[in-house]
Amino acid sequence: MRVPFHAAPLALAVLSLSACSPREESEPTPHTYELGAHVPLGQLTYTVFDRQWLAQIGEGVGARIPQNRFYEIRISVLNGGSAPSIIHTIDLIDDGGISHHEIENGDGIPEFLGALREVAPAETVQGYLVFDVLPKHYKLKLSDAEEKNFAMVDLPLSFDTAAPDVTTPLDSIRSDTTKK
Repeated sequence: MRVPFHAAPLALAVLSLSACSPREESEPTPHTYELGAHVPLGQLTYTVFDRQWLAQIGEGVGARIPQNRFYEIRISVLNGGSAPSIIHTIDLIDDGGISHHEIENGDGIPEFLGALREVAPAETVQGYLVFDVLPKHYKLKLSDAEEKNFAMVDLPLSFDTAAPDVTTPLDSIRSDTTKK
């Protein structure tokens, strides 16, 4: 028995649909906010104020030198709930989807938020997160206290026009020899 020519495309379409497996539900794409916007996630509301690239933290012999560059990000987190809430680890995500974790050692970083963070009800904490990453475009990945809902904050790549003052141990030796 011959199948009519016009029925062949219809038969192929039916076969191709039946061969497809049901689509698995994927995680919804997190909403992306601009720098300075209020980001509500559950009972927490994040605000990312500012960011800057640092060649080092501290001065002189005790200066901390990064493997790449220090990326310092100032944020505040408001707990709008009636119970204490934990601020989970916050990651930087680059354009390739690679996740970069926060630095846990806050030595020499004023107002460092720290690795273990809890916010009391109706309280706000603010301070700095620090990452050791290559200078490029990133998004900050934020979550609610249960890590069920996520949002991103776009951090456009920019550099200050002024060159940072970088001191080394040799600077103090040079200044001593010029005074003699």
